[in-house]
Amino acid sequence: MLLLLLLLLALCGAGSAAMEVSVSLRGSWRIRSGNGSLELPAEVPGCVHSALFHQRLIQDPYYRFNNLNYSWIALDNWTYIKKFKIPFDVSKRCKVNLVFEGVDTVTVVLLNNVPVGETDNTFRSYSFDITHVVQAVNIIEVHFQSPVIYADQRSKVHTHYSVPPNCPPRVQDGECHVNFIRKAQCSFSWDWGPSFPTQGIWKDVRIEAYNICHLNYFTFTPVYDNNIQEWNLEIESSFDVISSKPVLGQAIIAIPELKIQQTNSVELHHGERIVKLFVKIDKSVTIETWWPHGHGNQTGYNMTVLFKLDGGLSFEKSAKVYFRTVELIEEPIKGSHGLSFYFKINGLPIFLKGSNWIPADSFQDRVTSALLRLLLQSVVDANMNVLRVWGGGIYEQDAFYELCDELGIMVWQDFMFACALYPTDQDFMDSVRAEVAYQVRRLKSHPSIITWSGNNENEAALVLNWYDIQSSHLSTYIDDYVTLYVKNIRRIVFEGDQTRPFITSSPTNGAKSTAEGWLSENPYDPNYGDVHFYDYVGDCWNWKIFPKARFVSEYGYQSWPSFSTLEKVSSKEDWSYESKFAHHRQHFTDGNYKMLHQAELHFKLPQSADQLRKFKDTIYLTQVMQAQCVKTETEFYRRSRSEIVYGEGHTMGALYWQLNDIWQAPSWSSLEYGGKWKMLHYFARHFFAPLLPVGFENEGVFFIYGVSDLHSDHKMMLTVRVHTWSSLEPVCSETTKPFVMKAGESALLYDKPVAELLRGCTNCTRQSCVVSFYLSTDREPLSPTNYHFLSSPKEAKGLHKANITATISQQGDTFVFHLKTSAVAPFVWLDVGSIPGRFSDNGFLMTEKTQTVFFYPWKPTNESELERAFHVTSLADIY
Repeated sequence: MLLLLLLLLALCGAGSAAMEVSVSLRGSWRIRSGNGSLELPAEVPGCVHSALFHQRLIQDPYYRFNNLNYSWIALDNWTYIKKFKIPFDVSKRCKVNLVFEGVDTVTVVLLNNVPVGETDNTFRSYSFDITHVVQAVNIIEVHFQSPVIYADQRSKVHTHYSVPPNCPPRVQDGECHVNFIRKAQCSFSWDWGPSFPTQGIWKDVRIEAYNICHLNYFTFTPVYDNNIQEWNLEIESSFDVISSKPVLGQAIIAIPELKIQQTNSVELHHGERIVKLFVKIDKSVTIETWWPHGHGNQTGYNMTVLFKLDGGLSFEKSAKVYFRTVELIEEPIKGSHGLSFYFKINGLPIFLKGSNWIPADSFQDRVTSALLRLLLQSVVDANMNVLRVWGGGIYEQDAFYELCDELGIMVWQDFMFACALYPTDQDFMDSVRAEVAYQVRRLKSHPSIITWSGNNENEAALVLNWYDIQSSHLSTYIDDYVTLYVKNIRRIVFEGDQTRPFITSSPTNGAKSTAEGWLSENPYDPNYGDVHFYDYVGDCWNWKIFPKARFVSEYGYQSWPSFSTLEKVSSKEDWSYESKFAHHRQHFTDGNYKMLHQAELHFKLPQSADQLRKFKDTIYLTQVMQAQCVKTETEFYRRSRSEIVYGEGHTMGALYWQLNDIWQAPSWSSLEYGGKWKMLHYFARHFFAPLLPVGFENEGVFFIYGVSDLHSDHKMMLTVRVHTWSSLEPVCSETTKPFVMKAGESALLYDKPVAELLRGCTNCTRQSCVVSFYLSTDREPLSPTNYHFLSSPKEAKGLHKANITATISQQGDTFVFHLKTSAVAPFVWLDVGSIPGRFSDNGFLMTEKTQTVFFYPWKPTNESELERAFHVTSLADIY
């Protein structure tokens, strides 16, 4: 036997068939239910739900109550089957592998009735040696186990102590023990999403056959040497060498724009071999760094790495290389007992403005590159520069990170652990270690990723005892926490990537949590690290309820998506805020009531006798409430960046929860399922503007701060206007003397007692007037026009229903809406139903007789189609 093996290895080092062959198994498969009663075609990549839907065996899973009706799908054990031919002579290949880029989740893989491998983790790739099993014609079977049953079984065999939480809240209609399976944690349900525990081959699958050797992976990291102020490039490649003889050759690295052409000698010996290459970039070469959106260009350089090896074997990899540095600064602050918490990119402190990303669909085969571009373009169109990829979803597909690199969107990357404690038994930890190592290798070359984070809210869950753990048992769970996130995940991250920081959890006290053994007594301490903040009872118009924290990585309020989005997955009987559907779709406890409670603090609730009209008006009002609440909170965080008040402040990040939706339902999102902008997203375009005046009151005094994200000082003026609700002409206006707004700072620009402000305006009271203000030069505005309500709109005097009309014309690919109004109108909402696209502004306060707004369609449309679909609503219309 040994002699035969040596002969085989010798043959693998020679011969004409040196080049490797890769055969994709994407495309047409068949799937079969556990008892064989169902068999149907399926596409790979894909999942069982999608296959059933495409064959019209089920309705759209998102329609009405189908998340309940189709729960049986996840409880069955499905099998994927494909018959395929090998388009080469397998006898002339020394090694043949079956490679899965992603399997969801627990499977046994058979080739020609021979078990060749098992999977248990959605978040990693698998490679199985099928050299002695593969034939000219083959049948592959991938036997899936129900993820729900698997998770339940794993929890039951973990007998020495429980690992909470067992099940989600009943309102979520979810499944239990998701923390025992390595798949998207939200696939078993969340407070904004349904339970669809999918099964399927969700990424590419292929056959790889080779002689001599094979390139397993290729990754690289630009590294800046601060001591000598020089850029270097570290390139790492892994080879599977099956030749018994050393394989010699060259590695040729080329980056033409940087005048780099470097050749290294390579010698590969039998076995798994790592080749590390080092490129020292000459100081005389000018390198343009990658910058976040709003701070500079996203310059990248094309690189090729060519391995030319013995026997005519060659491997070539092409990639875009970006250069940027990132630092997480935690240092003492004068006037505060805590530490700072902010990011420097290329040495410049950056205020992080953005949101939190969740999976764009329960069924990942629906998430196309086009959809990702639409959603991520909406991020930068709203003046954001960062997304946090939240830890209860997935590590996103390559296209997501490539788009973030291209668009300048920084990424706070969670590892996929959320709102739970986790087991640390051997099998689980082996799977996690492979997952983390794989994802770090896959993602670390992306400049957009600025930090790794171990989990979502698990430090807080443990320390604040969300799961009622007895104090005598707490040490066991603390040991598990440190084992998982520190001794394993953190260690593996730093072994693979030392170019960006690692944060153990979010929220966390950062350096203070580390000093306290990785678990801080109060992870929500505003003087350290990041915080998450939610308050649905307090008045969101009162800025004093918000934490003056260093960094706020989650905060938000719910709203309902537009009627045109809901209409696609509902029927007429569902179109009421009190309907069974409305309650079913709300997965947050008392969420529908909490929205109305918050809205009623400042607005009259809709009272129309027409059920459909009342439903649409209520949807509109929830979006008004959400937009105004998040605006108030975000502006508070932005104006707190440069000040310390009672020891608190220096806020350097505001990421509201959440950017996008996974289905059509009430949630905290600013983008509806499919990408339609809610009112909040239009507001974000203003409150995240690079230059912004922020108004607020304190003890009867009206203040305006200026906030600048610009890199240089600018001379400007502030104009303050007061309007009555009953007139389209301002009753008074004042403009400050020119002043210099400092780069990267917030500063007080204006303060005046409200009573004094109103005395200078004819017939003005808090109830009859509203204030607007903007920054400008002599010639043009520099900022959006902001506004401040002097009373709740429900107390407004003189606010009339406005007759708003629109004349639509086309300019190239853009449509121009020329608006006219008969009266001052707050929260003017322009809607064109299901026609995809966005407006240049929406949800605005209309204080002048005319206004021009642009519509940017995402698909071809025309004037007549827009005119038929167009509808406008302002606040007084719902009363």
